[in-house]
Amino acid sequence: MKDEFLLIKELLNKKNYKFTSQKKIVLEVLIESNTHQNIKEIYDRIKSHNKIGLATVYRTLKIFTRLGITKEININGISYYELKIYSRKPLHIHFKCIHCNDIIDIDDSNINLELIKLNNYIEKAKNIDIEDVNIVLSGICSKCREEKNAKTSQI
Repeated sequence: MKDEFLLIKELLNKKNYKFTSQKKIVLEVLIESNTHQNIKEIYDRIKSHNKIGLATVYRTLKIFTRLGITKEININGISYYELKIYSRKPLHIHFKCIHCNDIIDIDDSNINLELIKLNNYIEKAKNIDIEDVNIVLSGICSKCREEKNAKTSQI
């Protein structure tokens, strides 16, 4: 984690941002949780231990997203954030369950290969450069589907 902080501190300094204690705390939450969280969830994890306002969390996440440290995923008007710059899965699709609201990473090498092929095709066909992809599928996750099936079979 120390190396990640140093690299992010250098990146922030290069872009004329200070690596404040507030930015460090937000970064710690992102690294420790390793899940998709919205601003309120991140703030709720921070507020009990630190005197950081919701606006500070919001500004910090906007800076992190602008610099490519985090990725913002907007689903139904709610922004979720995940650590991007050091992600073990830089290319993946997201799935949001419409029942439990969980966000699941679809990380499969065959699917990723097809996504890369699609990106390359679109870039050539439309003469554009794709820098980022944000695909969000929605439906019912396996846990909710099993619970629904269990309730149906009890009737």
